Amino acid sequence: MALRQATKKIMIALSSHAALITGSTKGVGLAIAKAFAAAGAEVVLHGRTQSRDSEQAIVACRQHGSIVDFVTADLAEPNAASVPDLFDRAIKANPKIDILVNNAGQYFDLPFEQMTVDRLSKTISLNVTSGYFLTQAFARRWTADGTSGRVLFIGSINGRLAEPDSTAYDTSKGAVEMMVKTLCVALAPKGIRVNGLAPGLVRTPQTHWLDDQPETVDWIKQHTPNHQIPDASVCGEGAVYLVSNAAEHVHGQMLLVDGGLSVWQHPLADISTESPHVSDEDGDQS
Repeated sequence: MALRQATKKIMIALSSHAALITGSTKGVGLAIAKAFAAAGAEVVLHGRTQSRDSEQAIVACRQHGSIVDFVTADLAEPNAASVPDLFDRAIKANPKIDILVNNAGQYFDLPFEQMTVDRLSKTISLNVTSGYFLTQAFARRWTADGTSGRVLFIGSINGRLAEPDSTAYDTSKGAVEMMVKTLCVALAPKGIRVNGLAPGLVRTPQTHWLDDQPETVDWIKQHTPNHQIPDASVCGEGAVYLVSNAAEHVHGQMLLVDGGLSVWQHPLADISTESPHVSDEDGDQS
């Protein structure tokens, strides 16, 4: 145990770097922000509005001695001004930003037959379009000033494994995985690295339903090789690695942090006839 604890303290350093993490006041986004702060980065947190969650997130990151700022923007509405506004606010808060984490996302699905144009539009706007154009804004700035920028998209296991009542969400996360590849090809020649991280099911404020469904929890664990549903902190150190100098030659890759769920074709245990919804549900823009 002592050896493990000592090893955990040795992290890849992000000192001298500054990061904007969208949707970072709770869940996976907050876990990444705290890991970045612990690794020495300055962080700019983002949420749709200022809230108790944002205040707690700021405190949590500052506990690591990091310089922390917070900006707001609503990225869920198809609004041409939302991304430029966020970019301007983030740069004003910290002009040194050289890391962008596109994490903001949410699940707005109904069963396919009941889905609406509005719900699909919000899903694509938040989960796909905002990250695409925010990356464009930073890429233009970094290219102009010669910054070796790093971009990390947060996808989901739902970008590879589909669920029946998650058609829009799954489609959006599949698009995120393709964005990692195509923006890598577009930006690597300009010295900008693009990668992705895709969580499996992790415990966040959006997955409290797990506490009330022990049979579902058992079902999911049976279908995950390491039989775990961890909290969102498991995503932090992988994110640190992907934006660090240690990953200098890692381009266009999607790291799945899923306990092996995405590779297990047929679990040996008996399975029920109905599968529960297991997407990570990023947690809006908070």
